[in-house]
Amino acid sequence: MSITQQYLLDSYRARLHDEPEPPAPGRHDLGLARELRDYRRFRAVVAGRPARGRLRRALARRLRPHALS
Repeated sequence: MSITQQYLLDSYRARLHDEPEPPAPGRHDLGLARELRDYRRFRAVVAGRPARGRLRRALARRLRPHALS
């Protein structure tokens, strides 16, 4: 059963029992992504790492040609 089918079934059951309908699938995805980003930044700060730009810096280290000394 797909997410959409489950949502429609849950909505139908809620209407039969005069209960509020469940939220639509994907309605809270953006908020969840923001919370996850904030949590990862918080964990980075607690661990003593920079909270922003870590991916860009890691890619730059990999792609930048190293000078031989």
